Amino acid sequence: MSRFLPRLALTAVTAIFALTPVIASAQSHRDYGYARPVGAAGQGQIAYATHNNTPYSQALYCLASRGGKSPNVAVGRISDMTGKYDLDSGARVTQGASLMAITALGKAGISVVERLDSTISEIELAYAKDHLLSDSPELAGKDPNNYRRVYRGQIAGSQYYIVGGVTELNNNIRSSGFQGVAGYKDNNKLSANAQITARDHVMNVAVDLRLVDTRSQQVIQSVSYQKQILGKEFDAGLGGGDDRYALGLSGGAGRLEPLQSAVRSMIELGVYELISPLKGSGGSCG
Repeated sequence: MSRFLPRLALTAVTAIFALTPVIASAQSHRDYGYARPVGAAGQGQIAYATHNNTPYSQALYCLASRGGKSPNVAVGRISDMTGKYDLDSGARVTQGASLMAITALGKAGISVVERLDSTISEIELAYAKDHLLSDSPELAGKDPNNYRRVYRGQIAGSQYYIVGGVTELNNNIRSSGFQGVAGYKDNNKLSANAQITARDHVMNVAVDLRLVDTRSQQVIQSVSYQKQILGKEFDAGLGGGDDRYALGLSGGAGRLEPLQSAVRSMIELGVYELISPLKGSGGSCG
């Protein structure tokens, strides 16, 4: 036991010296009050942006590879209907599920008409009706016919549209864990203790989507999917000392599947199920 404290102290000093270059690097790269971006996990590498795909993206790309003409599809509101909200972080579930569905349709090669945000097109249409909008504004005042024409039937219509919502968010449908503590004390008043804690928990999120015929308002098909999200935590601590000195070390790790990525996965799967019949035969892409 007499060798315990020196070894523990050496471990702590080694950890401090290991962190020193990182801290010094962060402080030495300041220019006019701005900190230099760290990069990928402090390694000096650039964290490149990547395509935001899910396990179901390949099936959507497969649909696109079939080619052929697809009907025009619009996307309406796919709202967060869970009602889950935190005062500190805001809505628990993404508010961009409709945008995810539009992206999924693009991956599948479906012709999409904009219905979610028509603000710009409505403004430009109003300008065009008043002969204020031109594709050659440098000719304003020189050519009396220099304005964009508005024609009947110029806006593409949709044959189908997708709407729905994120309908479930169950925070803890299962959890488990264990904790272990051990200690030692000898006659020389030297003591040591160790603690290990491990936990895991499961939550889930669900979406409901439907495909609607624009003209008849008939619901062609509806789907519902849920995704379980797993989380794990691990913590460990080590301490010791005597009447004069004490030293403690602790550390841990945890991981939780990203909730919003789970929503995107379900949206892509739902879009695939809804629109694959619209692409005609050609074999399964699932």
